[in-house]
Amino acid sequence: MNAPASVKLAAANLREDFPGLTTRDGAAWHYLDTAATSQKPRAVIDAMARAMGEDYATVHRGVYSRSADMTLAYEAARRQLATFIGGAENEIVFTRGATEAINLVAKSWGKANLKPGDRILLSQLEHHSNIVPWQMIAQETGAHIDVAPLTSDHRIDLDAVEAMVTDRHKLVAFAHVSNVLGSVLDAPRAAEIVHRVGAKLLLDGCQAVPHMPVDVAALGCDFYVFSAHKLYGPTGIGALWAPHALLDSMPPWEGGGAMIDRVTFEKTTYNSAPQRFEAGTPAITEAIAFAAAAQYVSDAGLAAMHHAEAELVARLRRELMAMNDVTVFGPADSAGIVSFALDGIHPHDLGTILDESNVAIRAGHHCAQPLMDYLGVPATARASFGLYSTQDDVDALLEGITRTRRIFGKA
Repeated sequence: MNAPASVKLAAANLREDFPGLTTRDGAAWHYLDTAATSQKPRAVIDAMARAMGEDYATVHRGVYSRSADMTLAYEAARRQLATFIGGAENEIVFTRGATEAINLVAKSWGKANLKPGDRILLSQLEHHSNIVPWQMIAQETGAHIDVAPLTSDHRIDLDAVEAMVTDRHKLVAFAHVSNVLGSVLDAPRAAEIVHRVGAKLLLDGCQAVPHMPVDVAALGCDFYVFSAHKLYGPTGIGALWAPHALLDSMPPWEGGGAMIDRVTFEKTTYNSAPQRFEAGTPAITEAIAFAAAAQYVSDAGLAAMHHAEAELVARLRRELMAMNDVTVFGPADSAGIVSFALDGIHPHDLGTILDESNVAIRAGHHCAQPLMDYLGVPATARASFGLYSTQDDVDALLEGITRTRRIFGKA
């Protein structure tokens, strides 16, 4: 089914909102590295500039009017992010990113709930940020880590997961969308399997929220994490969602100002969630820009843009698979991501040559070295799309691949 013409035109029009999509000499920059970090629309840049400039003051502490206004704006940002994923305002914790959010769950919930002999289940395709924190807490608590395999088309194998989990598993942590393969997890089924044995399900939503509508209630997960900078927002901020009762049962993991109720040298009592997890002066301007990014994506129409990105993915996969020296990884319906390898050409070489034609892709292991080992390659080339991506970007990439193959004597 083809996307309507209005959707195809929208991406081209949206490009005008992104100042980073041109080179310094005014040429088009074919940015195909959105999975690593997204370009920022003018609305987000302006929101952050206002918050850092004429609106700036600290939050939660000041009795003067500008501080009160900034506090309202900061908490409105929390409310906006909660609404964006179908949660409630008191269920969103601001963090420095999804990495910190996962570490928060590991150090707080994990330390309080895991004990020797307990098990944690990850999958073969996880980002390092959804592996290393669990290795650290497993070593600290005596828990063990199991790894779920993938299906033949590179999805998390939920049939295998169903056979693997036992009542000794206390937490399962999966990517909602793989940052390498673009494969989408059947999250409701995963939640049903996980909850059947009494375990908690954490979803890494970094690659999901920029590509598809997310409703945490419908997904059925217990924890959901995502980062602003992959959602057309600023770096240095992300969010953890969990039901308020679950958050409020978890101990704080960092101490300092703002997360306290009362401090004496004999004893400290802590604020309720989510504030108990936000020690110190928060990322005020970043939170406001984060909310502006969510609003921009909502206004752009995420479901329609997901349809447009699917067309780009389908075309690129089709063109690459027609080349007999190219291996394409991941499922056909990957969410905005295409990873591939050219025989005899290292992804770094391809990326360097493409850069000469103003085409930017990612080349490397994508912070997923266990997955590279599983695929039997040291690295892949990865093209990833965003709201602003067009067929012109695919054209430029394919022309660059043809040029690279010619340079390597493979035309």
